[in-house]
Amino acid sequence: MSTVITKTFLSFTLLLVSTVFYSQSKLLSSSPDKSIKLNVELTNGKAYYSVQYKNVEFIGKSPLGLLTSIGDFSKDLEVVNHSNRKIKETYSLNHSKVSTVNYNANELKCSFVNVKKDTIDIIFRITNTDVAFTYNIPRNGRGAIDCTVEKELTGFKIPKEATTFITPQAPAMTGYKKSKPSYEEEYTREEAVGKKSEYGLGYTYPALFHLNTNGWLLISETGVANNYVGTRISDASTDGVYTVMFPQAGENNNIGAITAKAKLPMQTSWKTITLGNNLKPIVESTAATDLVKPLVDTSKKYYSGRAAWSWIIWQDASCNYEDQIKYIDLASELKCEFVLIDALWDVKIGKNKMVDLVNYAKSKNVDVLLWYNSNGNWNETPQTPKNLMDTHEARIKEMQWLQEIGVKGLKIDFFGGDKQVTMELYHDILVDAATYGLNVNFHGTTLPRGWERMYPNYMTSEAVLASENLVFQQAFADRYPSTATIYPFTRNAVSSMDFGPVFLNSRLNRNQNKGTIRRTTDAFEMATAILFFSAVQHWGLTPENLKEKPSYLFDYIKKVPTVWDETIFIDGYPGKYCVIARRKGTQWYIGAINGGNIERTIKVNLPMLKGKKVSVIQDSKGMDSEYLTRKIEKNTMYELKLSANGGAVIYTQ
Repeated sequence: MSTVITKTFLSFTLLLVSTVFYSQSKLLSSSPDKSIKLNVELTNGKAYYSVQYKNVEFIGKSPLGLLTSIGDFSKDLEVVNHSNRKIKETYSLNHSKVSTVNYNANELKCSFVNVKKDTIDIIFRITNTDVAFTYNIPRNGRGAIDCTVEKELTGFKIPKEATTFITPQAPAMTGYKKSKPSYEEEYTREEAVGKKSEYGLGYTYPALFHLNTNGWLLISETGVANNYVGTRISDASTDGVYTVMFPQAGENNNIGAITAKAKLPMQTSWKTITLGNNLKPIVESTAATDLVKPLVDTSKKYYSGRAAWSWIIWQDASCNYEDQIKYIDLASELKCEFVLIDALWDVKIGKNKMVDLVNYAKSKNVDVLLWYNSNGNWNETPQTPKNLMDTHEARIKEMQWLQEIGVKGLKIDFFGGDKQVTMELYHDILVDAATYGLNVNFHGTTLPRGWERMYPNYMTSEAVLASENLVFQQAFADRYPSTATIYPFTRNAVSSMDFGPVFLNSRLNRNQNKGTIRRTTDAFEMATAILFFSAVQHWGLTPENLKEKPSYLFDYIKKVPTVWDETIFIDGYPGKYCVIARRKGTQWYIGAINGGNIERTIKVNLPMLKGKKVSVIQDSKGMDSEYLTRKIEKNTMYELKLSANGGAVIYTQ
């Protein structure tokens, strides 16, 4: 290793041979394949970074730094040390879009001191597709005292020619019964960088940017348990800098601080930037799990799978004993692992009859998932059961009963925002539920930040404008074909997403003469079972569908997995169309959807199907589909003809 030291500044280039260089003003690092270059520099005592991909600037000169209770780390900084190392790790995921990850990164740790000579470390990790960084505040000789992070100075300067696919943060204590923010807003569609957000409160993660002909980048956050707040990004400044923001004071009904507090040494969340010249790195990214570690040590097994779900079409009135028997039978017929019994079951069914339902479901080889309200007094949502998940004492009493009667999982709804007190609640629920063998699904919720790896019983979260809006709003149903093509590149790229897909009713109501009108074809709906990854998938199917639609659709639904060994981006553009391939074992599933209201023909290369017999579900006349089989020979180019708002499914036999 060769080293040249100058007076104040340093430069560092991390190469495959781990050579380090110093210069007067810059600190440089690169990805293992050298396609990504990181530049860290001090200018007038302030730290900045920038990122290039293949010698094109993706992130311009952007600020770094923290304001904390023990010192100001945003100015008057000096570099005092650095270290670098290579990280190679192989790890497994049980409930994700891939099952095995080979993580290969170059790490650069930069140590700075402020005017009081307190130290802060900024740790960067660079893979061939991602740049990530976190702040670490060591004890600085003070022992394990409390430290409060009051503000992040972190920013992301996006090139001015970029366009956005980002979703605004909602004002605190708004929406249904004051239950927002809940990450349930519309995405922008190729708006200019710098346009003010709908509510003037910035945007939530993940944030997708199209850099014209140069490529794409996705900004997100991971590594938040009970140790930090959930952050977001501000509206952009005039020069295109989006700055990290902490929660609004009004979130969680004004309960809890907007700052983050922990004992030293204290580490912040990781901010992640996934980038490339196309969307492949974004769809296939594992950055959210690469940077975290498991937090719960347990020998218990927690199961993913498919679920029948009455509430989405039949709504509140269906949460009664008789209708749940019908949906247990539907789950059994469709070979679903679960039935989800939603809100108000405690009133309309009751605990005694719930024991009977669970036993009936067991006789049908179906397990039961139950809905709970998270609150508490942080919103005004009236649905019950409530006040059973907001404290440790209430939770363990309820979870013990759930374990005793054989319930396997929870859907917990209506959380209060992104404050640390709310993040602590998520963490505590997951830890307590793990003790009692219960898997967990969060709704009305924040973005999950690495939870698939951190908690063995975490399955999925909403944190998206989900399928209930197809039922509630015709305008959303009208936009849904194009909206569905955005989610795989944004929300679903970073974690399991409980959208609740696959509808076959022409009108989304128990009474087929009422309700919103479905705009998508049957083949489109089948494809969303592949395109939308969720470890537990809650189907929008009803018992009548079995009589009304061809059996090959349900043969497919009985087979399609919910967790995967491999995920491959094939083709697509957010808002227009999307094609993704996923593998479970030796079986491949390819889903394609057209977000436009005119027919689209796509030619795609599917080398994974070479020499294989496949089943195909594709568009036919109107909303209907047709089924065919074929053998893929040496030529693996495949022409997909998608109707307006249509789709296709190809899967190996």
